Amino acid sequence: MSQKTYSFFENVWDVVRLIPPGRVTNYGAIAKYLGSGLSSRMVGWAMNAAHNDPTIPAHRVVNRIGLLSGKAHFGSPTRMQELLQAEGIEVVNDQVVHFKTLYWDPQIELRIDD
Repeated sequence: MSQKTYSFFENVWDVVRLIPPGRVTNYGAIAKYLGSGLSSRMVGWAMNAAHNDPTIPAHRVVNRIGLLSGKAHFGSPTRMQELLQAEGIEVVNDQVVHFKTLYWDPQIELRIDD
């Protein structure tokens, strides 16, 4: 039996696919969940590489205070905001309103209880 070896990017994308519509998370939370807490920049690179895959909702990943720091990678300066707003997320001045309320933490949401 062979086992597929996943790259860090693929692991990131798997987590991002689990973020529910109308919720957001940040680069550091994904890195921490994957056991690489100091790799939030690598998560950002994974998001940059994901924009052509419609199965990866990269627009749901923002920086640690809710800023749309990856918006330049969406082909249009307003596309990331438009995608979030289509899910009912309010964005003002490139920042998610009610970020703490909408925050999805994979450490909590994907916890497996014994």
